Amino acid sequence: MIPMTTAQIRDAVAGVLHGDEALTVTGVSTDSRQISPGDWFVPILGERFDGHDYIDKALEAGAVGCFCARLPQALRPDKAYIEAADTKAALRALASWYRGQFDLPVVQVTGSMGKTTFKELLAGILSQRYNTLKTHGNFNGDIGTPLLMLELGPEHQAAVVETGMDALGQIRALGEMVRPDVAVITNVDDVHLEYFNSRDEILQAKAEIFENLRPGGLAVLSGDDERLNTLHPANCQLLRCGLSEGCDVRVTDLEDLGLEGLRFTVVTAKGRYPLALTTPGVHMAGLVSMAVAVAEHMGLTAEEILRGVAAYQPADNRLRVERLAGGRMMINDSYNANPRSVSADLRILAQHKDGKRIAMLGDMKELGVATQPGHESVGRLVGELGIEVLLAVGPLCREYMVPAAKAAGCPDVRWYEKREDVKDDLLSLFGPGDCVLLKASHFFGRFDLMADFLREYTF
Repeated sequence: MIPMTTAQIRDAVAGVLHGDEALTVTGVSTDSRQISPGDWFVPILGERFDGHDYIDKALEAGAVGCFCARLPQALRPDKAYIEAADTKAALRALASWYRGQFDLPVVQVTGSMGKTTFKELLAGILSQRYNTLKTHGNFNGDIGTPLLMLELGPEHQAAVVETGMDALGQIRALGEMVRPDVAVITNVDDVHLEYFNSRDEILQAKAEIFENLRPGGLAVLSGDDERLNTLHPANCQLLRCGLSEGCDVRVTDLEDLGLEGLRFTVVTAKGRYPLALTTPGVHMAGLVSMAVAVAEHMGLTAEEILRGVAAYQPADNRLRVERLAGGRMMINDSYNANPRSVSADLRILAQHKDGKRIAMLGDMKELGVATQPGHESVGRLVGELGIEVLLAVGPLCREYMVPAAKAAGCPDVRWYEKREDVKDDLLSLFGPGDCVLLKASHFFGRFDLMADFLREYTF
């Protein structure tokens, strides 16, 4: 971060400054436990806490000053306080002003699924040429995104910013800070349907990304998504990418190697890219085609693109194929789940031929009206694919997934109230040569802890 003064912060957020306007700020934090000397503290009002209660602690730890919706009773003369009615809005305003200090290519990505995978993939490719800033983990909301923008420094040559949402207007608000040169939508699906009336409304929310796209910039959409194919953003270049005929950037010669990954070619107007991935899943080829389109647009050579794709490794708990003791295999995609992503993972699991296929699945949250049909469709697919064992966890699985799996012919269907209850059965079932899939919603069950347990277990 480029150092800024308290006067600059005041002007950026149109706040009222109490204290010295010439103090120097070298970082921004919303966590009083992680303050470094020179930071500016942003107290956030949450459902279970109020960051204003930790202002003194942050200042004691070395913060130069803070935003505050309500001033402390006693103000320290060596610190600065800026009054702002909404501290989150002040954080966004500061990030938006700070973004304006930089002239570098910025890619903003959103989508119902694949955002983090695409972000990691593209950032890895761009890093073959540019010093690239990228979103950390999945901190893609109204706190994580402004904090990321405030990390920009003179050393950075490009940025890849992942943006999520669960309401109309959120992508627009994040885009006002990001102001991308390239806007990417990976897909539109039932994720967050609990908060929307339809997929079409989700599409409307995702399409807000174009409102802040630089005029003449590049829009990259999945050409395999029927709803995205209805979008025709104005005042920009447009590339549709994927496996479908008619895509501007197309995947050809696709060879599905099961759990070993994929081989395929991406064809653009400028060239052909023969590629290989060690990550399984046909959907990955579509994401790669979008990343190739962006990288080519940003001036990378064919050699740099090939090298970047070859170096890709999935983020933690996202479609990682892990080999365990005794020839056992674990597909750890435990970070999050929805019917479409679970179905894709089940098809990957079904390709395992050296032993039993065990699907340990948990409730899928935030599906709204798609809750029942979504769980039932997954249960049916378990049976149709011949998966030998379903270990289902949670009340939604019990009500909808379990009956559907039994009706579809899965020979061994078991239900559990919580993750810990599965351990004994899983250990007895999970023999040499077998493969287990771990998949559940992020806010249900912490299946990543089961992955940690299996990884460390002495079979």
